[in-house]
Amino acid sequence: MDIKVIAFDADDTLWVNEPYFQNTEKKFCTLLEEFLPQHTLSRELLKTEIDNLAIYGYGIKGYILSMIETALKVSDNTISIEAIERIIGFGKELLNEPIELLDNVEEVLAALQLHYRIVVATKGDLLDQETKLKKSGVSHYFHHIEIMSDKKEEDYLKLIKHLDIRPDEFMMIGNSLKSDIIPVINIGGHAIHVPYHTTWAHEQVETTLDHANFRHVESLKDVLELLR
Repeated sequence: MDIKVIAFDADDTLWVNEPYFQNTEKKFCTLLEEFLPQHTLSRELLKTEIDNLAIYGYGIKGYILSMIETALKVSDNTISIEAIERIIGFGKELLNEPIELLDNVEEVLAALQLHYRIVVATKGDLLDQETKLKKSGVSHYFHHIEIMSDKKEEDYLKLIKHLDIRPDEFMMIGNSLKSDIIPVINIGGHAIHVPYHTTWAHEQVETTLDHANFRHVESLKDVLELLR
């Protein structure tokens, strides 16, 4: 491999993210369980989120709006102002969650920085992701930070062009096969999948990858063994 740039996903690769969303969803479903069972509310919220991605993109602010829209829908517009205020409060709490780095993140970044250009390639709300990076304490390891509206093949090709490298000189490390791995493999790059114990339903795919440019590891620290 002639890797020059290694890109890291952020949420649930560098730091905890999805568990915070799941905790917020539980509070939301508990608040509205007089209208529908909690598992049904979860499905309705997910459907609304996916329908709204093209409008709001990824991130907490879009999630807040999707919670409010779902609440209005399932209550047939009878939801109280107080309940809407609580939902907004859930969203603000989510925005203010602490940044908890995952195991060995700083060790891995420090080691790889000596031999590669290290970048962040993450999707979501610009302000939210910039705030997370600032709070994380690891932003100084990165040569470049790319906050993307989506992670499709064309988005990675745009990033690679900006970095002035070929696709085969690019490696992506992340927890989502759908967003971090498959698009990069498809354009001729390299990718390492580091699974996380919880993954947003929209990011889950049922597939088995068998490709020369793909590797799967059990923990982020294992990446160092692959790249020695």
